[in-house]
Amino acid sequence: MPPSGTGPEKVCHHGDMKVLVADHPAFARHTTGQWHPERADRLIAARAGVDEAPVEVVEFSPSPAGLEMLTEVHLLEYVESIKRFCEAGGGELDPDTTVGADSWDAALRAAGAGPGSVDLLRRGVAEVAFLPIRPPGHHALLDRAMGFCVFNNVAVTARFLTGMGNRVAIVDWDVHHGNGTQETFLMDPDVLYVSLHEFPAYPGSGWVNETGMGPAAGTAVNFPMPIGTAGDVYRVSFERVVLPVLSAFAPDWLLISSGYDAHLSDPLAGLALLESDYASMGAALRDAVGPGRTILFLEGGYDLKAVRGSVAATLSGLAGVTVPNEASRPVSGPRSWRALEFVVAAQQRYWQLV
Repeated sequence: MPPSGTGPEKVCHHGDMKVLVADHPAFARHTTGQWHPERADRLIAARAGVDEAPVEVVEFSPSPAGLEMLTEVHLLEYVESIKRFCEAGGGELDPDTTVGADSWDAALRAAGAGPGSVDLLRRGVAEVAFLPIRPPGHHALLDRAMGFCVFNNVAVTARFLTGMGNRVAIVDWDVHHGNGTQETFLMDPDVLYVSLHEFPAYPGSGWVNETGMGPAAGTAVNFPMPIGTAGDVYRVSFERVVLPVLSAFAPDWLLISSGYDAHLSDPLAGLALLESDYASMGAALRDAVGPGRTILFLEGGYDLKAVRGSVAATLSGLAGVTVPNEASRPVSGPRSWRALEFVVAAQQRYWQLV
């Protein structure tokens, strides 16, 4: 087992569900520049959402991921190059991804937070883990940082779990396709990757025909959503595809790349989800695996009010607490519903869908 930091410290809140929450000052010290959308204030907003949710919080301080854990997902040469780059003061890893001198520690702890939470969840300290960490991870490739991401946090955790003989499902509702996560597990039949994302959009991947390769054929399920897609299509997508596929795959653990940039208010994207839609997705996934086997990783989300409300709604849904629909809700157009039919047609080769 990896070290899990200083151990859990309980913070009393109302609600029956216990949520394990990662917290460490290193995440705020990851500097991206004055005007960068991926900023430390996002963690303050996410934590405010946790505090508003009807749950009991158990905090833990994540330890850094070890080299052996990182090199299950990334090349050793890449990991060492990130260390050297940060130690030299940092700068731009790509046009979107900036690091500073303190980003090395933050990136190690972000990658270590998932395995550390596995350790604590297996000991029964909580039913769910929520990890407000940065830098985020789902775009990070074998040998390259991109899209604000340095190490692929969710992929590191999935590899850690499959190394112990588990089957792992990853549901990614960030507005951008998690190309790094998909690529990591493209030929791994023990990992199911489900992504609902805007298309066409950065990074350009995630069309319905990307379904996995070789022994993993059918284990990538992509929902390329046109601009303007709202929660009505997302909810039906869960009913018709996501939940039947999860049930058939029968994962031991569920990892959620929990980005909040598909929210209507987000400045970097064009989808139209609201807080109640995140609550609906949380509720839908509540029983996908047994208690103590669900971990959420903060990915994107750049409108602070939307992040705060959506985190609270997600945890409410996972806790079985109803979040009412908003009085005024966007409606998806015909292109969005047609995209769902493309997904169903592509996935019917592998799964029993209606």
